[in-house]
Amino acid sequence: MSAPVIIREFSLFRLKRSIILGVKSLWMHKLRSLLTAMGIVFGVCSVIAMLAIGEGASYEAQQQIKDLGSQNIILESVKPSNKTTAGEQERSLILDYGLTYNDISQIRATVPGVMVTIPSREVKDFIWNEAQNVDGAAVGTVSWYPEMRNRRVVRGRFFTELEMSMRAPVCVLSKSLARQLFPLTEPIGDTVRIQTSYFRVIGIIEDDPSVAAANEESKGRGDQADGMEMMIPLTTLEDHFGEVIFKYRSGSFEAEKVQLHEVTIRISEPDQVMPASLAIRHILERNHKQVDYRMTVPLDLLRRAERTKQIFNIVLGSIAAISLLVGGIGIMNIMLATVTERTREIGIRRALGAKKRDIVIQFLIETVMLSGAGGVLGVALGLAIPIMITHFAEMVTIIEFWAPALAFTISVLTGVLFGIYPAFRAAGMNPVEALRHE
Repeated sequence: MSAPVIIREFSLFRLKRSIILGVKSLWMHKLRSLLTAMGIVFGVCSVIAMLAIGEGASYEAQQQIKDLGSQNIILESVKPSNKTTAGEQERSLILDYGLTYNDISQIRATVPGVMVTIPSREVKDFIWNEAQNVDGAAVGTVSWYPEMRNRRVVRGRFFTELEMSMRAPVCVLSKSLARQLFPLTEPIGDTVRIQTSYFRVIGIIEDDPSVAAANEESKGRGDQADGMEMMIPLTTLEDHFGEVIFKYRSGSFEAEKVQLHEVTIRISEPDQVMPASLAIRHILERNHKQVDYRMTVPLDLLRRAERTKQIFNIVLGSIAAISLLVGGIGIMNIMLATVTERTREIGIRRALGAKKRDIVIQFLIETVMLSGAGGVLGVALGLAIPIMITHFAEMVTIIEFWAPALAFTISVLTGVLFGIYPAFRAAGMNPVEALRHE
């Protein structure tokens, strides 16, 4: 057998012996070893769980924004404050505000990249199915609304351009509204009423993603959330309700003249969205004496959400790093105490021929085993906590494939870093003085 092979086998034998001695040393102080490893356990667990919760929250926020369309610009009419409209109300009983068809014509004519627009107008009132009623809104829009706003028709169909041109009395209900008005029967083919107008139900559309979260939160409180919509052709709404919308509620009377409550504008290229939004804002500021509109740019919101995610991850990572730091300090403290306890043992090993590196390796193996065992338990607990949160709290959590590997690697490195000083301190002892230690 050659000399290199003999040296390699001897080195493996010494490493195996050091591992066995490390296991025995840790097993002799089971409770102390377990308590020391718990710092690493909770540190690793917090890394995985916090990243999973952060990723889940970020995913939900970004998904809601993406559902609005990254190439869309959404304009909404906003009722002016009472102070702003006090003078107008004295001169007229009809409140005139919001987006107009003239705004949309100018935007289409002057802003480059505008591909298509979705105008919509709504009438808020009670929607009836025989004796059953829900406080909702009839939304007049166009036939290409579902594709532009990423809302899927779950049953039946959406109305067509032919039905728009014929001003057909048809409607598509949101899932929430259909569930409230038709708890036990099939809505498609039936009729609903708002004020004195009747409409035939031809389809069910999924709820608006921007209000779906609000509906979930309101379940436990019994609040009336948004999202109770019935969609009808815009031409039909204008034909049935006219230019002025009248509201009679609990003895009060309101009259509003709003040409369009919402307009969604699709831009042809993503890199043109932000310049187009600036141009549209300039047009609206020039056409409106008061700020009776609101602009939402999902692409801008998405960029902000991504930046918020980065900050959130940094904060969570810092908290987890502090947990691991505390665990590492605990390992160093215990290993320093162990060095003091085993001073005589170290002296005997040195007297029998053990080298300094053997002592260093011995103590490093013990710290790595402590941190490694803590890392394994922490990974298991860190994977279990997001699953329990998703099951019991109904929150989305996302465990990235690299998170457990990263957390475990950090735990082992923590053990090595905080074990180096105690290991070298043990190896640096004078063998003669160590033998004299009681």
